Formats: sequence, C-alpha cells, structure tokens
Amino acid sequence: MSNDFGSPSGGGAPHGPGYGAPQQPYGQPHQQQQQYQQAGPSYGYPPPGYGAPQGPPPKVKPSIGWIVGAWLVFVLSVIIGFVGFAGGLFSAVTEAAPASSFGPGQKTTVSIDPANKPAIYVAAAKGTNFECQIEGAPGTVKLQRPNFQQTVTADGELWELALRIGVDKAGDYPITCTTSGGVDAKFGVGKEIVADSVIGGTVMLFAVPGLGFLLAVLVTIVVLVKRSGARKRQAAAAAGQWGQPGPYGR
Repeated sequence: MSNDFGSPSGGGAPHGPGYGAPQQPYGQPHQQQQQYQQAGPSYGYPPPGYGAPQGPPPKVKPSIGWIVGAWLVFVLSVIIGFVGFAGGLFSAVTEAAPASSFGPGQKTTVSIDPANKPAIYVAAAKGTNFECQIEGAPGTVKLQRPNFQQTVTADGELWELALRIGVDKAGDYPITCTTSGGVDAKFGVGKEIVADSVIGGTVMLFAVPGLGFLLAVLVTIVVLVKRSGARKRQAAAAAGQWGQPGPYGR
C-alpha cells in the first residue's frame, strides 16, 4: 500500500509551510501598516507655530513722546510766564526811577511829558518834610500828593513817590525842592508805575502757563485715546491670524 503525499489530483503544488511562494513573517504586514499610519500627517490639526505672527509686534502710534513733549512745553510756558512777569516789573521799576537827582534848594530844569506820567521822587529819612515848586513853566502845572505809597530802587537808592506832576504841555520845566530843618535829601523826576504794566505782567504770569497746561492736557488725552484704539486694532488683527485654519484643516 503506497502513500501519496501529493495533491489529490496528483500534479498540484504541495501545500504547507515552506512550499510555494515565500510568505511574509507573521505579524509583519500589521507592523508596516502601523508604521505607515504613524509616518502620515495628522489631518485636521495645523503644524506647530502655524498662523503665529512673525517678528516683533508693531509699535503703537502715536508715540508716548508726544505726551512727554507736551508737558515739557508746559514747564517751558511756566518759566516764560515768570520771566515775562519779572522782566516786565523790573522794566517798569527801572523806567520809573529818576535818571538824575538834585539836592534841597537846588534849582534844576527837567524835560517833562504828560504822556509819561511824570512824578517827583525823594530819597530821605522817613518823616522828612519837603516842599517843591515849578515856576516859569511853559504850561500849566499841578502838583498833587499821591493817595498811595510807591517805592522804587535804582543803583542801591530807595526812592519814594513824593508828588505827581500834572502838566498840559510837554517841555522843559524848572523845579526847586526844599526840606525843613536842613535835612539832607535827594530829589529826582521819574515816572509813576502805571497799572497797565503790572496788570500786563500779571496776565502773562497766569495766561501763558495756563495755555501750556491746557495744551498738555489735550495732547495727553488725544494720544492716550489713539493709542488705546491702536492696541485694540492690533489685538483684533492678532486674534484673526490665530483663528485662521492651516492648510491641513481645509
């Protein structure tokens, strides 16, 4: 009795392991599929960093330097106001002080113009009695004691307003002043410190710094509002860039 290990038909290829076409090791196709899936892209998710803004963020405009500059202008306006006030007052005092002097009993001729608010000043000890006369004048003269006290200092000499001179015509006027008891004194013709010069300096003292302060406040408000708007626009633009899907999610 013979045993035939061939195919039932008698001529087919033998079956079983190791016969016929080479077979892949068991489990290898599954591993290759697993590797292929791992090597492929992750669909639906953008790659890391996609859509992020590149480079440094844009600067917010207008610059904060506008605010700094505006407040520097305010400080400068304060300085200008004080300098203008002090300069105007110093100029008024300097112009009011007598340019020359004469002693008691000495007759002198001075040029007087009613437009200059002429006045006689005296430099003497307090309580000194004096008297002044203007004779042979080219016009009508009226001497009047002031109802206020006014002093000016020039070249270290303290002058006190003694008499206001009222004339109706400009010209050269002879003046003589005397003191009682032979008290030593000095006399001179100067000008009154008019209120306009003092008021003008006071207005400059407050008006110029006030305008500088108003300008600084307005510039500060405008710059802050515009910077806030610029920040909001940048934030909205950045949010739009992050929200855009990458090419893998399309």
